[in-house]
Amino acid sequence: MKKKTTLYITQAAVIAALYVALTYASNALGLAYNAIQFRLSEVLTILPVFRPAAIPGLAIGCIIANISSPFGVVDIICGSVATLSAAVVTRICRNITFRGLPLLSMIPPVLFNAVIIGLEIWFFSERTPEIFFISALEIAVGQVVMCVGAGIPFLQTVKKTKVFDRINSYTT
Repeated sequence: MKKKTTLYITQAAVIAALYVALTYASNALGLAYNAIQFRLSEVLTILPVFRPAAIPGLAIGCIIANISSPFGVVDIICGSVATLSAAVVTRICRNITFRGLPLLSMIPPVLFNAVIIGLEIWFFSERTPEIFFISALEIAVGQVVMCVGAGIPFLQTVKKTKVFDRINSYTT
C-alpha cells in the first residue's frame, strides 16, 4: 500500500514538473500566452488515460506554470480549474475508444479550456459576445493542435513503448 501511494505521488510530481517545464519552454518561444496558445505542455493532457496520478499532476503543474501568466491570479485559478476539470473528464472517457485509441479523451481539454479561458479573456476585455466567441475559438485552435495534433502521436508512442506497463512491473 505504501509503495503504491509513493508511486502515485511521484508520478503526479513528475507530470507536474514536466507540465511546468514545457509551459515555460512554450513561453520562452512566445507561444504560451498569446491569443492562440500553443503550449507544449498540453500534449500531456492525455496522461489521465494511463494514470490517475496525472489528474493532480496536471492541475498542480498548471498552478505553478501560470504563476508567470500576464493575467496573474485569475489565470492561476481559471487555468487550473479548466485543467483539473478536463483531466477528470479525460480519465472518465479513457475506455471509449475508436480503433483502439481513446480519441474522445482528447476533447475535454479543448472544450474546458476554450470555454473557461475564453471567459477569462472576455472578462479582461470589452465583454461583448463576439469577444468571448473569438477568444474561445482561438483557445480551441491551439488546444486542438496540441491535444489532438501532437496528442495522437504522443499517445501512440506511450502505448507502443508501454512505459506505464514497465513502471507497474517495478512496483509489484
